[in-house]
Amino acid sequence: MVVLPPPPEAIFSREFQGSRAGSQPREAMATRLPAYVQPFLTWLTAKPAPGEAPPPRSALSFVLGALAWVFGGCALTVLPFLLTEPALAAWLLVPAGLLATSCGLGIFQVVIFHHCSHGTVFATRERNHQAGRLISALLLFKRFDDYQREHMIHHSAKKLLTEEDEFADFVLGLCGLEAGVPKRELWRRVLVNCISPAFHWRFLSRRVKASMFTGDAAHDWTGRLAWGGAISLTLATGTFGLFLFAWVLPVTILLQIATVFRILVEHSFPEPQLIAQRDKEFVCHASVGVFPGREPPLECARSLAGLMAWTAWWAEMLTVHLFVRLFVLVGDAPCHDYHHRRPATRRWTTYIHARQQDADAGSPGFPTGYFEAWGLMRAVDRNLASLSATRPATIGREPAAERSTAGLGLQHALPQG
Repeated sequence: MVVLPPPPEAIFSREFQGSRAGSQPREAMATRLPAYVQPFLTWLTAKPAPGEAPPPRSALSFVLGALAWVFGGCALTVLPFLLTEPALAAWLLVPAGLLATSCGLGIFQVVIFHHCSHGTVFATRERNHQAGRLISALLLFKRFDDYQREHMIHHSAKKLLTEEDEFADFVLGLCGLEAGVPKRELWRRVLVNCISPAFHWRFLSRRVKASMFTGDAAHDWTGRLAWGGAISLTLATGTFGLFLFAWVLPVTILLQIATVFRILVEHSFPEPQLIAQRDKEFVCHASVGVFPGREPPLECARSLAGLMAWTAWWAEMLTVHLFVRLFVLVGDAPCHDYHHRRPATRRWTTYIHARQQDADAGSPGFPTGYFEAWGLMRAVDRNLASLSATRPATIGREPAAERSTAGLGLQHALPQG
């Protein structure tokens, strides 16, 4: 295991603190907390306790789990609206239901659809292909065949963080983040995007076009008929408002917000020398494991100060970090760095323990061990700092000002109606 180093250039935020040397939050949790909470903490943090054996899990269990989250979440969301006189507490089911539905959709996106592109969910290539096409048609994801082709490019060290890379296309293109821009401005753009109707409309329009208007008639009409049928049925039964709230909202705005934060922590921008090398060392530094949680208090809970510290720690773990695990870092998203080292492995079903075992073994075949960051927002901050510290030319882009000037010149060169 390699502890996350300080950012490579002085422009990086001094507020960010990676895992301190000798400080391992998950090991501290295993030492200071009883055995019966360890399985829950393993799932929540996506890090196993030392020596913990991986429980067997099949790929099918992820499919069934995603379906349970989605349908269970929709049921919780609509239940209070269907009751004649719901108790005030019943309305708490609504945010819980929306969160559950978003979690299930994230698992379909990050785990099932993604690993189908690697052919590692079902036994045959044909079955993976069929499942991927169905998911992309129903959930407004990019047509599976197009996604699979672009995702293989993303796994090439020669293409990662370039114009041809889907990650760079999303971060630099759709989100409007730019290399060399001050970190404060990058944060502003991220937050504005999350609440901007214009951004969500662009994002959704891009999704609809890539899912329903691809020129692949069989794929396009699968999605069109499914969505058209759902809209027609809910209009006919007077439940269209509930359909918009319980299903369309999570599929669109909520999933898109989660996607923004999830993709922002998938990769960072290493030092220019590493980017130029474009080898395995570059891949190691461009991918960092991101884990929800923080180190528990050292104080004993029997003292007043210790009790307050432990209460605050549990409150943070069961609110902030639990929300992050269910909404953003779903499935194997915390271990995305493991996936880039072992993209074709079928051990992704036990990703928590597989990554740790690979790290303990020294990551055979790679020159550098794993890096890790604890806490979603710290990881986002670090990655935005790395983008801010990167010169546009390092990743083959022109400075934003020059592109704006060039675009303005082109605009003036066009015939004016």
